[in-house]
Amino acid sequence: MLVLLGILLPFVGTCLGSFMVYFIKNLNKKFEILILGFAAGVMIAASVWSLLIPSIESGGIIRCSLGFVFGILLFFFIDFVLNKREKKGKVNKLMLAVTLHNIPEGMAVGVIFASYMMGNVILAEAMTLSLGIAIQNFPEGSVISLPMYKEGYSKHKACWYGVISAIFELMGAVITLLFTRFIVIVLPYLLAFSAGAMIYVVVVELIPESDNKGNLNVLGFAFGFLVMMVLDVLLG
Repeated sequence: MLVLLGILLPFVGTCLGSFMVYFIKNLNKKFEILILGFAAGVMIAASVWSLLIPSIESGGIIRCSLGFVFGILLFFFIDFVLNKREKKGKVNKLMLAVTLHNIPEGMAVGVIFASYMMGNVILAEAMTLSLGIAIQNFPEGSVISLPMYKEGYSKHKACWYGVISAIFELMGAVITLLFTRFIVIVLPYLLAFSAGAMIYVVVVELIPESDNKGNLNVLGFAFGFLVMMVLDVLLG
């Protein structure tokens, strides 16, 4: 039951963030720019502290670089496929990037609880990691649902897409828990791959979309980056 609780915590964190769409009554232009800047800051910080640094630490710079480049190249291909559906393509890529980021996070939770079951770490260490990821997942859930609502999706549908990304994180944890010895080998590649995907979406979609003369996007970016940096460093 404790292991089940531990792997469910990150799932709950993402879902709660997705539910934020129900508390937003109106997305005016200024708030929209702040949200897009915030999303960009969250994704860049998560890419660095949650993905690239752990990838280098666990697999070295070569594996990290290969995974990162492949993540970039995949989204070049996705851009080619979605070029006739510009707006929906943007939010679809945003959801896909965050979902790809959630999968290796779920795998990290699966690895730590597998280590706990094998007696290599204590329960407190495993729960701390899971709780830290759950807390940082809260803004990530809102990063999916709020931009989708802004693009014309209903609140229910926007929230549901955030929940879907959380389901993939839960699946990553469960699969890794069952096949830890095999998954650990490719985890450095998966971490860097997700970082490449997220950074591509930020540079190509979020930053140009949030451009404005009042620099509200910079304020949103700085706040999002700061929030994720603090959560990743203190709780990751």
